[in-house]
Amino acid sequence: MKDNKTVVLFLLKFFGTYLLLFLLYSYYLNRTQNDVSPFACAPITKTVAEQTKYLLNVFGYPTEIVQDTETTALKLFIKGKFTAFIVEGCNAISIIILFIAFIVAFAGKFKTTVLYILFGSLLIYFTNIVRIVIISIALYEYPQYQHLLHEIIFPSIIYGMTFLLWFVWIRYFSNLKK
Repeated sequence: MKDNKTVVLFLLKFFGTYLLLFLLYSYYLNRTQNDVSPFACAPITKTVAEQTKYLLNVFGYPTEIVQDTETTALKLFIKGKFTAFIVEGCNAISIIILFIAFIVAFAGKFKTTVLYILFGSLLIYFTNIVRIVIISIALYEYPQYQHLLHEIIFPSIIYGMTFLLWFVWIRYFSNLKK
């Protein structure tokens, strides 16, 4: 019976946290993203695009970011060549929400939990920026592998990082009794 209580408590914490953060993020998107002309993406997505542009320029790939005129996407151009769209899903916020919900569901000490959520969220965010930079270069250099790169290889980077952070949390910091 106690095992069922643990599972139910985990599910309530996880889905409760996820739902709350999802609703807050949806509200933010509704307030900041314009999906009718003139189109505008959310500020966090624009920030991710600008940080991607900065790193691409540092690595010798002259990059421009332009708001698409037909969608909320941003167009990424490397050396004048359209390379990719950067959309709301590219900003890693949905993955960070999932990460936080899991950590809260297996919470440890309050201070440790809060610090791990901050550290993990920042690590996921910056890993995502690097992931977009690498995929942009790969798409520029090898456009014939777009499906493989975008749909299989590069999602594994961000999800792999999230899984690793979850594993470390459960193994070393959560209050989960062994």
